[in-house]
Amino acid sequence: MAKLWAGIDAGKGHHYCVVIDAEGNRLLSQKVRNDEAELLQLLGAVLDLADSGQVVWATDLNHGGPALLIALLVGHGQELLYIPGRTVHHASKIYRGDGKTDAKDAAVIADQARMRTDLQPLRAGDEISVGLRLLTARRADKSADRVRAINRMKALLLEYFPALERAFDYTRSKGALLLLTKYRTPDGIRRAGQARIHAWLKKHGTRSSAALAKDAVEAAKSQHTIVPAQHVAEGIVAALAREIAGLNQELAEIDALIAEKVAEHRHTEVLLSMPGFGPVLAAEFLGATGGDLTVFQTADRFAGVVGLAPAPRDSGRVSGNNHRPKRYDRRLLRVFYLSGLSALKSCPASRTYYDRKRVEGKTHIQAMLSLARRRLNVIWAMLRDGTTYTPAPKMPQLLAA
Repeated sequence: MAKLWAGIDAGKGHHYCVVIDAEGNRLLSQKVRNDEAELLQLLGAVLDLADSGQVVWATDLNHGGPALLIALLVGHGQELLYIPGRTVHHASKIYRGDGKTDAKDAAVIADQARMRTDLQPLRAGDEISVGLRLLTARRADKSADRVRAINRMKALLLEYFPALERAFDYTRSKGALLLLTKYRTPDGIRRAGQARIHAWLKKHGTRSSAALAKDAVEAAKSQHTIVPAQHVAEGIVAALAREIAGLNQELAEIDALIAEKVAEHRHTEVLLSMPGFGPVLAAEFLGATGGDLTVFQTADRFAGVVGLAPAPRDSGRVSGNNHRPKRYDRRLLRVFYLSGLSALKSCPASRTYYDRKRVEGKTHIQAMLSLARRRLNVIWAMLRDGTTYTPAPKMPQLLAA
């Protein structure tokens, strides 16, 4: 029975498949549309070539365009490997020819799958984890839109009304955003007066409306000059303030969906018991891992994927020259870094470990990465054993003699 390797150069509308045998001979080279019927025909053709033998599939994307293909292969019990696109790009340089085509990339993917033994198996992920990945990606997009809108709005305020730009923290104050939808120029705020602004803000349910009105009027009294095109800028500021308020509402709705969805996963109780983990970070962790750590085999290999295992840069008589790896999952590293930052405030064990690393001479970033690596080991053991986090008991202090 033959063992074949099928490389898939994945795309949006089409995929390109190349199948090779154990000697590297090309048995099939075909472009297929990203359509269930054509993908099933490709699967049948490759299995016929194998003649009941084993087929190892490999692709350069693990979600997005090839999601249907991945689901079909996993559903039919096929072995599927993931080769990052960056790896394919560098590997293609050792093959003959300078040209780049989908057929060549697919052949490189297949040949790399044939030769290498360190590639990660690719799984479709469970229903909840895939949903969480989509929700957290949506949340990241909306959060980035919100940051951009706030920065644009503050930049415009700085052009025509810098005192009002300084007066409030627009990333936190909903009342300040509401204020900008009606009162946003120095002359307009002075005409309205503190009492009217206070009453309007209070009518719309704003907290600390009196303080907001007072600060706005004080900012307006500090500027009597009208800069050119103020009427244009203030109209844009009002639109941006409404946009930011809408984004805040959308983010709140997405967070509620995430909290509801993440509660359904079997690992949620374990993850949320870990200090520093909330529903959003737990959702990002589950979405990035597919809800199953067994695919990584060991904690050390998982640390390498996360970017918490140092990569050696030794040469000649130089040894012990370790650096952060260049290829790692930035989503997972962000999860461990942010959860570690949060744990510094709520977990005495994390704070003690961090302080010890700082005393040893490590920078803040180095100490945080060391803490993240330690926490990764703990989470690995907790998920492996299905146990929740239990703080270490405090050691009793010895009485002085």
